[in-house]
Amino acid sequence: MTTYEHILVETPAAGVGLVRLNEPRTFNALTGPLMHELMSALEAFDADEAIGCMVLTGTPKVFAAGADIKEMAQATPVELMQKAFIARWEKLRTLRKPVIAAVSGYALGGGCELALACDMIVASETAVFGQPEINLGVIPGAGGTQRLARTVGKALAMEMCLNDRRLTAAEAERFGLVNRVAPVESYLDEAIALAAQIAARAPLAVRLAKEAVNMALETPLNAGLAYERNLFYALFATKDQKEGMAAFLEKRQPHWSGE
Repeated sequence: MTTYEHILVETPAAGVGLVRLNEPRTFNALTGPLMHELMSALEAFDADEAIGCMVLTGTPKVFAAGADIKEMAQATPVELMQKAFIARWEKLRTLRKPVIAAVSGYALGGGCELALACDMIVASETAVFGQPEINLGVIPGAGGTQRLARTVGKALAMEMCLNDRRLTAAEAERFGLVNRVAPVESYLDEAIALAAQIAARAPLAVRLAKEAVNMALETPLNAGLAYERNLFYALFATKDQKEGMAAFLEKRQPHWSGE
């Protein structure tokens, strides 16, 4: 297994790949080296046939407090573009398998954007979500404005991005930002359990369901319906579709092959 300096990687349950941000001294600041390792680890899990779902987490006290300001303070636009400062984040969108963010403590700035880029979020009761970039004279640059508006609506996204409004875990759940809230002692276990449940389902159907839901955020309804329909038809060419429907008719548990 690859050795990392800024993250920890493990498989805590069958079919589940776990990545922990591991820079407590900087509150898991999303430096270039950390983001490089994170994307490499997620891509490795995505390519591993034994993994069906991934979990991304920090520590109980902080998920990620944002980007590394020292890394950016004196940067020029050209330097940021040449270093692909934000482009590396786009690798998250290319992952075929679901990623669940397990968030406790602060998820601010880039940390909030990282959680938003995942497919689902399980939060602890202490989680706080925010986009405080306005305090630094800039705006979110890794999807914060776009994903927040699509998730919590225009008015609240405006307040978060223009005036540093922060959401508690309970508020985040109420506004649809997170799937569920759990005690600090069990939030990660809940995220892993959710990932294990998903990993135990038909792999191809899970991947295409993720693809279809994401497409709903990017296309008009008619185009999204056509896209969904084509994916639905395509699954009838898989062994898992035959197995799943046979198992239902025979009143037994299906045995997925991923084919």
